[in-house]
Amino acid sequence: MASPKRILIVDDEQDIRTYLSTLLGDQGYETFQAKDGEEAMQKLLAESPDMITLDISMPEKSGVKFFREIKTDDRWKHIPVIIVTGVSEDFRNFISSRHQIPAPEGFVSKPISPEEILGLVRTLTKA
Repeated sequence: MASPKRILIVDDEQDIRTYLSTLLGDQGYETFQAKDGEEAMQKLLAESPDMITLDISMPEKSGVKFFREIKTDDRWKHIPVIIVTGVSEDFRNFISSRHQIPAPEGFVSKPISPEEILGLVRTLTKA
């Protein structure tokens, strides 16, 4: 049997991290959490996730900066990222139109629809 897919959950809100960790854990995924981009980089180096859920607005290192760092690094640019944020549709259009870095593989608005995020996670973590 294959080992469970590993998902790094990055959000400054503890309630969101707990919700996503529980939701994904109940579906058989292994999760670990970071509260900001700095901690996320440490977890990325230590844990080798198969996928990342990423909030945009966070203290310390923002989700945008973290996203840019991983998508321009050959070690991590293959890891799918789902942006999970309360930021507007305008931001989705903005980040998806950037030419220096690829668009995120998924985008989920807060409040989070469990069906929407689980569908994206299943699609993006298929071997």
